[in-house]
Amino acid sequence: MKSRIVPALGLTAVLAACAGAPQPASTPPAPSSTSAAPSSASPAGPPPDACAAVIAQMTPRQRLAQMVFVGVNPSDPGAALTLVRTEQPGGVFIGGNPTDLLRGNALAPVQRAARWGLAVAVDEEGGRVQRIDALDGSIPSARVMARTMTVDQVRAIGLKRGQQLRARGVTMDFAPDLDVSSQPDNGPIGDRSFSSDPAKARDYGLAFAAGLRDGGVTPVFKHFPGHGHATGDSHAGAVTTPPLSSLRTNDLVPYQAVADFNGGEVMVGHLTVPGLTGGQPASLSPAAYQLLRTGYRFTGPVLTDDLGAMKAITATYRLPDAVLHALLAGADQALWSGGGDLDPVLDRLEQALESGELPATRVDDALHRILPAKHAC
Repeated sequence: MKSRIVPALGLTAVLAACAGAPQPASTPPAPSSTSAAPSSASPAGPPPDACAAVIAQMTPRQRLAQMVFVGVNPSDPGAALTLVRTEQPGGVFIGGNPTDLLRGNALAPVQRAARWGLAVAVDEEGGRVQRIDALDGSIPSARVMARTMTVDQVRAIGLKRGQQLRARGVTMDFAPDLDVSSQPDNGPIGDRSFSSDPAKARDYGLAFAAGLRDGGVTPVFKHFPGHGHATGDSHAGAVTTPPLSSLRTNDLVPYQAVADFNGGEVMVGHLTVPGLTGGQPASLSPAAYQLLRTGYRFTGPVLTDDLGAMKAITATYRLPDAVLHALLAGADQALWSGGGDLDPVLDRLEQALESGELPATRVDDALHRILPAKHAC
């Protein structure tokens, strides 16, 4: 794709911007000539919980629907509209190469049907994982970008791609890939990784993410805790990474900066991690979410990798059970692109909520991250 590289901030400025600008100190009030207020005046209470009022409008099933991210057929805008109008899912994912939903403002009525906002996601990484290349031109793979461009240029590419996606109604990109990998280009991660150097993978990944965010699209960092040195492909079966002690000094390095990035989300992969997940995939492991929340201080929304079309999950779990296990483990939203309808999943979640198997506090906690991210409260 031929594009003009616009001026962009250097990496130091990117990281500084992610942390947020300091607020000016308030000016002390001038002394009053009137009598001071009585010392017995009640102190100001806690700020009102805007999300609580929104959540109170929802039925239990609608609250649970906000916690799922459902794949829709990109060739059938009518079906997407019916799904959103009927079940009010928190997000929809547009995968594959057809682009009907991304043309001619086709997403507008789908988004208007959502009572509490709708996240619309694609996985636009560049290289072999692109969705709008036929519409807006191709961008290089992560590996090629890092090899041939500066950090500033990669941020500029992310900005332009974010603007193009947003213009088509997309609000979220399942990118960048923060995996640290030296696999061949066509490996499961391969050229989707910016670099085999953890620091370089971090710097370029954050730059692309900052560009997407500046263009109006929420970036999603993936695949926590790191797919780059894993054996196998989670699309085809179980995947095992090196031990956690090894990941800490390599694959997890890029996530040290994610907590200070303002406006991103994290995707947890189906990765069995010795010393962490106890033989489970990370996407279903409470220990993996605990590591992300406490070890890497991430407070934003967290979603799973695809639970319905990847054999690392489907070989063991039915979709409704996989979704429930993921939410119990700590995911805020469970993603599937195919492999099951929404109704059986919501039926299973409703049963779990009614019985106490899925605590109401877990649902409330997730909604307090999901809804603000969509500006729904």
